Amino acid sequence: MPYVDGFVLAVPKDNLEAYKDMARLGGSVWMEHGALSYVECIADDVPYGELTSFPRAVQAKDDEVVVFSWITYPDRASRDAINAKVMADPRLKGPYEMPFDGKRMIFGGFESFLEL
Repeated sequence: MPYVDGFVLAVPKDNLEAYKDMARLGGSVWMEHGALSYVECIADDVPYGELTSFPRAVQAKDDEVVVFSWITYPDRASRDAINAKVMADPRLKGPYEMPFDGKRMIFGGFESFLEL
């Protein structure tokens, strides 16, 4: 079963097209270096919870939309090797301005245990 990197972040609505452009480039780079899949999703039905929610988790503001994304790899070792290649890829080198506040992004690696 695949190893998964997951991400949740808030993107200002005015920067959404710039984020999509960045994601398209990033996705193609990850796939070229061996990722199994690369998925980006824009919140559609994501209520603001009283205690917890996607918007609360990333401190989304009224003018921001939540993005949920993931990248899959064959295993953890492949993920580490692929990410090293991606980080060294000159296509992702700046200087450019990030279209979101990276300090509020949540991310992590996950080992799959069930796939139906």
